[in-house]
Amino acid sequence: MDPDVKARVLVVDDEPSIVDAVATSLRYEGYAVEVATTGRAALRAAQDAPPDLVILDVMLPDLDGFEVTRRLRAEGSGAPVLFLTAKDALEDKVAGLTIGGDDYVTKPFALAEIMARTRAILRRSGAETEDRGILRFADVEMDEAAHEVHRDGVAIQLTATEFNLLRYFMRNPRQVISKIQILENVWHYDFDGDANVVETYVSYLRRKLDAHGPPLIRTVRLVGYIMREPEGSGA
Repeated sequence: MDPDVKARVLVVDDEPSIVDAVATSLRYEGYAVEVATTGRAALRAAQDAPPDLVILDVMLPDLDGFEVTRRLRAEGSGAPVLFLTAKDALEDKVAGLTIGGDDYVTKPFALAEIMARTRAILRRSGAETEDRGILRFADVEMDEAAHEVHRDGVAIQLTATEFNLLRYFMRNPRQVISKIQILENVWHYDFDGDANVVETYVSYLRRKLDAHGPPLIRTVRLVGYIMREPEGSGA
């Protein structure tokens, strides 16, 4: 999705000043914005009007942001999630990304950073309409226009970032790809140099793909990853 197109953004935080500041900045940039101050209110809002992006505080008074994300994913929502968190420990960040989040910003933050990450997430979760089609590798088929993935005929539910990670692998099959290349081409920025997000997402994507067939994405020690046909496939 081009950021110039009015995407729908759901902002969730129990601090009114943060909700107001983020929502106002987003509206100024042309986004359609809904707000919520609790986890349950966020889930209702997402059901009533599915968002293109959720900006979600981790520490909420009823359901925390991680639980909200789990429920969104369980309900079939693939909307990317940008976490707002006071927790800056690596394990907390990785936990949020592993359950289906796409990015995080640690409080206190600058509004300019929220805007930059919002644009980056929407750029990679939307589609470059001039370059959409059907990608196939082994028994995996990706419909870029419909944002659908099937393996051996079985639909696989992916988040926006997982989808773009798989697309990058499928567009570069049988090539060793470094973590830096993945950061630059999937995240479009260096993520503060934190390659752990790549490891987390490759692991998450592998679990979803491997549930329906033999492994396709392999680790090349000290180098990166490669997507290739299963051993014994004759390819």
